[in-house]
Amino acid sequence: MTTKPTTQQLRPRIEVRRAADRAATRAGWLDSKHSFSFGRHHDPANTHHGLLLVNNDDIVRPGTGFETHPHQDMEIVTWVLQGSLVHQDSTGHSGVIYPGLAQRMSAGTGILHSEKNDSWRLSGEAAHTEPVHFVQMWVVPDEPGTTPGYQQLEIEHELLAGGLVPVASGLDRHADEAAIRIRNRYAALHAARLQPGEQVQLPDAPFLHLFVPRGDLALEGVGPLTAGDAVRFTATGGPRLTAVTPAEVLVWEMHATLAG
Repeated sequence: MTTKPTTQQLRPRIEVRRAADRAATRAGWLDSKHSFSFGRHHDPANTHHGLLLVNNDDIVRPGTGFETHPHQDMEIVTWVLQGSLVHQDSTGHSGVIYPGLAQRMSAGTGILHSEKNDSWRLSGEAAHTEPVHFVQMWVVPDEPGTTPGYQQLEIEHELLAGGLVPVASGLDRHADEAAIRIRNRYAALHAARLQPGEQVQLPDAPFLHLFVPRGDLALEGVGPLTAGDAVRFTATGGPRLTAVTPAEVLVWEMHATLAG
């Protein structure tokens, strides 16, 4: 798959995807909800939006997680909402991902990694029952076959300041402000933590994907959104989003789509 800049006239569209309509993978240690086709859950009409192929909403029990597995030619961004996730990969990178920490792994020519809820090891028995809740998102890189890479950075202070915060971006205009860089020059991920009554205006881009990992909001022109809901915008401009309860949102701004 490759990226294709958007030059043609697009038909304006807003598509709301409710939490209950997502495919789910459940095991004794994992509760995963999929916004797009994933694994055995394949729907040819729901493979991506813009450049975003995966938006998995995962809860992993303590002392368990994803064993070592491969990825190739994918930009993978992980955003933790609760608990902590331990990352280890074949390039020697390791780290603990927690709320307020931006993390990106570039799979490139090929990488092996594991993701575990090791809170019981990190904090002792008192943390043994804490699950880790995170959203993992995949976009394709501009070019295949690059060198695998890893980056993480704390952005808690920026989130506390309010508004949409660039979390990961390949857009030139975010070169000095995005927490981490991704290898796609047409895509950017923003996040916001909102208190009741607070508002943000979504970016104006050919393709937007809004995901609500927690909280209740009202979207201009659409209405109520609750945890697990997603909205896919095509050529619609940037509407306003208002928090009804304490909420967190993840917004992908994309100026290209997949070709091939």
